[in-house]
Amino acid sequence: MRKMQLSIVIPVFNERNNIAPLVDEVISSLRGRLNFEIIYADDNSRDDTLAVLKSLKSSTPELRILRHASQIGQSTAVRNGVRAARAPWIATLDGDGQNDPADIPKLLAARDAAVPEVKLFAGWRVTRHDSSSKRWASKWANAIRARLLRDDTPDTGCGIKLFERDAFLDLPYFDHMHRFLPALMQRAGWKTVSVPVNHRPRTSGVSKYSNLGRALVGIRDLYGMVWLIARSKRTVVEEV
Repeated sequence: MRKMQLSIVIPVFNERNNIAPLVDEVISSLRGRLNFEIIYADDNSRDDTLAVLKSLKSSTPELRILRHASQIGQSTAVRNGVRAARAPWIATLDGDGQNDPADIPKLLAARDAAVPEVKLFAGWRVTRHDSSSKRWASKWANAIRARLLRDDTPDTGCGIKLFERDAFLDLPYFDHMHRFLPALMQRAGWKTVSVPVNHRPRTSGVSKYSNLGRALVGIRDLYGMVWLIARSKRTVVEEV
């Protein structure tokens, strides 16, 4: 059996109509290029998301399905998918179809051209296809985050990312950590790169977050990140 080269982790909650089109796009973008797997982490969906996923397994040998016994959130879904992954590198996609799987080869090319110290390649939605209120909220949230964390990342909320599995699992885990991956990677001593990617309108389903809810949680988490960075220490370790 060929060595697994890439694991695509997709957290999902009540996205039954977006699953099959997204799986088809991943297959079209990657099959024949490298050995990969698609890991869906179903966060205890209340629609028939799980049934749709199961129906695709017979025609999609790359597909694996994880199921949470209770709803616990996107960060935990991503982390559980990464823990189950068999490849040394992970690509993540949001389950709503707004990320374009055709951008995954672009992230892989950026990785291949980068120095080994770069462990995260973060998608950057240069042109957003969201509501004006959501774009406005994200603009201000990114500005505040960048000022406090100085992570030199224009768009941390983009769901499409490529990162090294071991580096990710070495990061401190907490709910909503997926929104701070560049800062967390840099805190660990690694470099990060932002890569312009496509962004598409949502065609089915509804967003699981309100602007107010995201802002209230984000403020608390942001101050937690400031504390975490301030308390971090690193040194070179030599065995003698």
